[in-house]
Amino acid sequence: MSSLQIKFLGGTREVGRSAIALKTKKTQVLLDYGVMLNHEPGFPMHIPPKDVDAIILTHSHLDHSGAIPIFYIHEKKTLYTNKLTSELNELLISDFIHLSSYYLPFEYLELKSMTRNSRHVDFGVEEKIGDIKFQLSNAGHIPGSAQILIDAEGKKLLYTGDFNTEDTRLLEGAKMEYNDLDAVIIESTYADEEHTERSELEKKFIADATDIVEMGGTVLIPAFGVGRSQEVACILAAHHFEHPVTIDGMIRGANSIMMRHGQFLRDSKLLKDALNSAHWIEGWRDRRKTARKPGVIISTAGMLKGGPSVFYISKIGKKARDAVFLVSYQIPGTPGRQLLDKGVCVIDGKMRKIKARVGHFDFSSHCGASELKESVKKLGGTPEIYVIHGAEGNCKLLARWIKKELGFEAIAPKTGDTFKV
Repeated sequence: MSSLQIKFLGGTREVGRSAIALKTKKTQVLLDYGVMLNHEPGFPMHIPPKDVDAIILTHSHLDHSGAIPIFYIHEKKTLYTNKLTSELNELLISDFIHLSSYYLPFEYLELKSMTRNSRHVDFGVEEKIGDIKFQLSNAGHIPGSAQILIDAEGKKLLYTGDFNTEDTRLLEGAKMEYNDLDAVIIESTYADEEHTERSELEKKFIADATDIVEMGGTVLIPAFGVGRSQEVACILAAHHFEHPVTIDGMIRGANSIMMRHGQFLRDSKLLKDALNSAHWIEGWRDRRKTARKPGVIISTAGMLKGGPSVFYISKIGKKARDAVFLVSYQIPGTPGRQLLDKGVCVIDGKMRKIKARVGHFDFSSHCGASELKESVKKLGGTPEIYVIHGAEGNCKLLARWIKKELGFEAIAPKTGDTFKV
């Protein structure tokens, strides 16, 4: 009888704080351990650090990585991930500690300990933790993002993490070629939504941005510092966008890390060209000047929860000739989601109607509904499927579809649920 046990500690029926504990007779590992970035950080279920042998991280976004330093307060666990994810992870968590106005249960000391205890694993290389074997493969989500294939207790389990099977300007899509699987843990962020065909979306984005700038306006593009901002810069460069492009926020640090690891990118030359032709903000004076000039500004944070975007929207949001183009998933309850749904945003401490044009361009780094379904159809074996990482009923929606259409056992677990494979 197999005794491979999965316990869901977070990221169930929600987007945020992804965390899964995987346990055999002898070994327990964590797959991701992230935070929920709402008004104050939300953490996954606690698990005693002494019971954890190691942590495997899929990618650097905080909803998958932001709580990992907790395991370095008294203990020294090995964190397995690739070199690019490790460096981006350090940048993002450092920024998280710096910007957090709430008490966090860790500090820079724990972050440094985490970095020292990181072990770099390349795609396709088998590693062993106790009686668990695993390997990472490209997830196509952000640079360095990985899926985890686990071999333990005679069972094969795939954790997709966040993934995208479509090629983008920045990355090659995930291949999803897996055989004889016994269990799959899959995300469902866009289970209810199709993405617009990429080339059409790019053309419309470039045309709309050009229109605004040629009429003397400024386009603010709030974007995640890792992944989306580089993708947008690549799209502008690939279409030979002729107007000024400015980059602001912690994107800068992420860019230099990515340029050192070009093997993870689809076209590192395109990214290099995009970054070399952009203007980089050098301080507040530069920021104020840029907000008044026609052009495109790519700035963190992607959901308008912080970063220079908050300053830019206070200037750009007041003018009808300007525009705000949202290019990232907007979690319910975030300022970006409020702007998208209601056309309002907090400026100078007051909720105001935004006069600037608001656009939404779904340059997603996640699979859309069709790609999710295709990915499940491709899986080898007759796996039990656990659907996570979806807001507003999407986990249940995808689980129902899998059960009905493919006949696999499919579950949308709740936090704290434990299953035997």
